[in-house]
Amino acid sequence: MIAAINRLREDGRAVEDAVGEGADLRLRPALMTAPAPSMGFMAMAVATSAGAEVQRPLATVVIGGLVTSTFLTLLIPPTLYSWIERR
Repeated sequence: MIAAINRLREDGRAVEDAVGEGADLRLRPALMTAPAPSMGFMAMAVATSAGAEVQRPLATVVIGGLVTSTFLTLLIPPTLYSWIERR
């Protein structure tokens, strides 16, 4: 996302415009990569077979981490970039 914003800045865009468009460009790839492993871990999260008592907590943590990291990736870099560039 930062590379996309930097390319837009090199093309002469204002900070706000570059951050907004750079975030838009990287939104779909970020949202497409997180659900695939999450769906794979869903089977582990709802398992009731032998060994599920070990799999369920692991799957829950991984799914939570994927969701959290996706949202943080979409929110924190554009916010920090615009904040740092203004200073």
